[in-house]
Amino acid sequence: MTIQLNFSGLAPAATQAMAGVNAALDSSSLGKSLIDLVFLRVSQINGCAFCVDKHAHDLLEHGDNFQRLNSLVCWREAPCFSERERAALAWSEALTGIASKHVDADLKQALPKHFTEKEQVDLAFAVGVMNAWNRVAIASGKSFSMR
Repeated sequence: MTIQLNFSGLAPAATQAMAGVNAALDSSSLGKSLIDLVFLRVSQINGCAFCVDKHAHDLLEHGDNFQRLNSLVCWREAPCFSERERAALAWSEALTGIASKHVDADLKQALPKHFTEKEQVDLAFAVGVMNAWNRVAIASGKSFSMR
């Protein structure tokens, strides 16, 4: 038996606050596509089937292609990602895995090559909020649904 918790109904203020971070990121110069790519990769790492499904569909709806989405798990080897995307993905993976390994100083120093200071902050918020959403989705019992 799967227990489902209604997080938005039981904690509407917290849910709205997290949604507010997403809304703020929508106006970021990072762009919707890069943010969704980060959201998808973080969700893959965290094993959140609901969020993986959601963000893969979001990317496809906004014009990304199946090959890139399918290659995201091996983005270091796949030639279809830009240097800017690679920097964002490396940063996202490092922040998501911070409990087992601290972020490498070289990685931090590489970010300004691709991102302004504001974009670096927005990227950190994107990674942070997606990690939080993954945990909420998993804790709430949300599951993958066939469309």
